[in-house]
Amino acid sequence: MAMAEATLTWVRAATLDDVWEGELVEVEVDGAPVLLAHLAGGSIVAYQGLCPHQERSLEDGDFDEDTGVLTCAAHHWQFQLADGSGVNPEGCRLYRYEVRVEDGAIHVGYPAGDDDRYHHFRED
Repeated sequence: MAMAEATLTWVRAATLDDVWEGELVEVEVDGAPVLLAHLAGGSIVAYQGLCPHQERSLEDGDFDEDTGVLTCAAHHWQFQLADGSGVNPEGCRLYRYEVRVEDGAIHVGYPAGDDDRYHHFRED
């Protein structure tokens, strides 16, 4: 469920020319690395740019366009980019930013005052 737009801080992160369909691009949003992914069919999603396992850049990972799964290059953790859920292991999740595209510009939004825009993996 999307948050009320009035509660979000929006930042212009890139353009559609920067992220072709099937590509991943890391950008910086207010000091945080953010991964932009242009999924099959044209939708664009944005997640924390570092793997919750050992904080390696997700941009360097292997993205399978057919399954929508991103595999971290460092230790092969996998994430479903349609919703940010962990595939392997299942108990992790990526922080998801809101996204809107206007006039070819990609904007990412996050709750105003939210300085912890990163999910860490915690084993039970």
